[in-house]
Amino acid sequence: MTSNEQRAALQRKIWDIANDVRGAVDGWDFKQYVLGTLFYRFISENFIDYITGGDASVNYAAMADSDPNIAAAKDDAIKTKGYFIYPSQLFVNVAANANTNESLNTDLANIFAAIEAYANGYPSERDIKGLFADFDTTSNRLGNTVKDKNDRLSKVLKRVAELDFGGFDASHIDLFGDAYEFLISNYAANAGKSGGEFFTPQHVSKLIAQLAMHKQTSVNEIYEVPSVFRLPKGKFHAISFS
Repeated sequence: MTSNEQRAALQRKIWDIANDVRGAVDGWDFKQYVLGTLFYRFISENFIDYITGGDASVNYAAMADSDPNIAAAKDDAIKTKGYFIYPSQLFVNVAANANTNESLNTDLANIFAAIEAYANGYPSERDIKGLFADFDTTSNRLGNTVKDKNDRLSKVLKRVAELDFGGFDASHIDLFGDAYEFLISNYAANAGKSGGEFFTPQHVSKLIAQLAMHKQTSVNEIYEVPSVFRLPKGKFHAISFS
């Protein structure tokens, strides 16, 4: 699948998810749930790849949380990766049972809180803290009843689970960057947000980068200040050029 095909597939899937929850979740809020779910899937798959050493014959997702091998690996995993996820907390397992889980929203909230808590006392604690702050699974923005919240969360989880790019690391596009750009460009105006304040179009970013690179023989990365492209906790947006 080419990068253009991947990008088109990603945008179609996001629009399909939007249609599933249309009228229930404001577009500006909706983007947080899509991006949060994409991120949850990414760190889950990334952790599986790490904990198994890339060995496809090891099915970490099917292991029991109480497996002594997992307990033995936990400390080293947090020191090395910065975070830890038990098999039952993986995206693949949560998504598989989402339709029938009557406590999906609170289970997700507890999983996110646990992932952050595992890093307490480790060097990565500050980086992990607040990782899922914008992914509020108990918010009334998802619905007034628990059933409504679970129904919409289940739809988002299932749709994101259907994305197939042969693994996030093998993707030919920046999944998060493309998803963010698509969501912002479609919902910023409707949400009454200033495009210049919340979103810098890709062609503008490239022009800024080209101007910054003027007469430079080599530049690895160019950063936009947070006031132009606001990411969680004021983190910088990096644009890399070869």
